Amino acid sequence: QVQLVESGGGLVQAGGSLRLSCAASGRTFSRNAMGWFRQAPGKEREFVAAISWSTRSTYYADSVKGRFTISRDNAKNTVYLQMNSLKPEDTAVYYCAASSLLYGTTWPTQYDYWGQGTQVTVSS
Repeated sequence: QVQLVESGGGLVQAGGSLRLSCAASGRTFSRNAMGWFRQAPGKEREFVAAISWSTRSTYYADSVKGRFTISRDNAKNTVYLQMNSLKPEDTAVYYCAASSLLYGTTWPTQYDYWGQGTQVTVSS
């Protein structure tokens, strides 16, 4: 059974940092693009970042560009999201996702597997 399990969320003050991890099991995703999305209360799920299977290409939402960094360790079947200079508007549930595509995409419909999410709360 394929599972994506996120960890690393929590409560942090504005300006702080968190590092999210997403561990995959049940199959390898070394030939799949991986992404992070988030959903705040009352809002639609939105794209945050994605990384190609080879790690050579990364993609970011404008709202997090320069503050967040996505990376992956294919040997560990794990993807990471380093979040720096956090803002209260970054508060959301963060989801990890795996796509059947090699290169990252911003469209959630192009991701086949999803984790359960991890809560990130940034206080002002």
